[in-house]
Amino acid sequence: MFVDVAKITVSAGKGGDGAVSFRRERYVDKGGPDGGDGGRGGNVIFEADERLNTLIKFRYKQEIKAEDGERGSMRRRHGKSGEDLIVYVPVGTLVKNGDEVIADLTQKGQQAVIAKGGDGGFGNAHFKSSVRQTPRVAELGEKGEIFELILELKLLADVGLVGFPNAGKSTFLSVVSNAKPEIADYAFTTLSPNLGIAAIDDTNLLIADIPGLIEGASEGKGLGVAFLRHVERTSVLLHLIDTYSDDVAESYRTIRAELSTYGQHLADLPEVVALTKIEGLAEEDIAAKKAELQAVLAPETPIFTISSLARTNITETLRELQSLVEAKRQRQAEADALIEEDDELPIIGLNAGEAQNAWEVTVEDDRYVVTGPKIERFAQRTDFNNIFGINRLRDIMRKLGIVHELERRGAEGDNLISIAGHEFTLLEQDND
Repeated sequence: MFVDVAKITVSAGKGGDGAVSFRRERYVDKGGPDGGDGGRGGNVIFEADERLNTLIKFRYKQEIKAEDGERGSMRRRHGKSGEDLIVYVPVGTLVKNGDEVIADLTQKGQQAVIAKGGDGGFGNAHFKSSVRQTPRVAELGEKGEIFELILELKLLADVGLVGFPNAGKSTFLSVVSNAKPEIADYAFTTLSPNLGIAAIDDTNLLIADIPGLIEGASEGKGLGVAFLRHVERTSVLLHLIDTYSDDVAESYRTIRAELSTYGQHLADLPEVVALTKIEGLAEEDIAAKKAELQAVLAPETPIFTISSLARTNITETLRELQSLVEAKRQRQAEADALIEEDDELPIIGLNAGEAQNAWEVTVEDDRYVVTGPKIERFAQRTDFNNIFGINRLRDIMRKLGIVHELERRGAEGDNLISIAGHEFTLLEQDND
């Protein structure tokens, strides 16, 4: 069964909580703080594996979670970090968070950290100072990142076979490679992509036989977009047209229209055209069909007349494909080199530290909302059941200048402050 789209939930591990602990030893009257830090949560890492060719396993396992970090303990013992979770996916897998592409795994062994584990919280041993000899505060471990993702598999092949159902694509692939696609004399024999490796001279071509197109495929008819998604990744198109078609020129125009409607990228791919199944036809009939087709092709488009069963003109067709693939690779290498040169240009903007420290105060209803990467992270690590932890957060806000801004905006001691979904008053309130 072929599955090329899957929806999953990915959760990195939560960091372990820091510990509040004090030395308890004989002959030590007042032991100092010795609470250890929590361990880091495990990351979720995707790795491209060439042995896989389907996303079917994600149909049955739609929730993926890495290991949590362990809590810190006494005597400054750090909690154990959670193990990273390696998830193997087929080469050509696109990982999307909504419309944003967060990973494109196009090479075997390529890895991408999809969700980062949370850092472990500091134990109270971190908070001892000359004025705070017995800190009773420890941080909570950070939550790991959680995403709902869409996985899309787009085949990576040198050559993509296009054409109407029953144009001879599966037969061609079976003859030139080691692939064994299903072959029969009816439309839509191929319901899922097949990959084969064709040896030509001293090189190899990876060829994808993908379900046949019909008119309206770009709008989702037939096997539609499921087919076109895979053609996107190929370097060259081999457009196969059944010589026995009533109108070979119209067959060509129909497929080209579907490629153009789906996206200009497909329409601009290099193309080779081949009339198939010429075995048994008279030379004059083959010449007439070729002339009919040549009239609607761009002048530079190569056209071949082939018979997969009789192996007629197969080698010549593969050599032309290989030549176009090599030219495409060379152009891509030159484009990549230009991109690398552009990447060396300086970009003016906030550096990473400035961006992390930035914050903003807004007033919503009867509360003051504070946002910003650094302060929100501190809030997430704060144990709001511990007054010492809340007071530490207030101290951090004061050092970052947030308290000054809150007071400038009219905030008073009993006003509610909201950070990362947590609410507390600006100043500690007397419960008496």
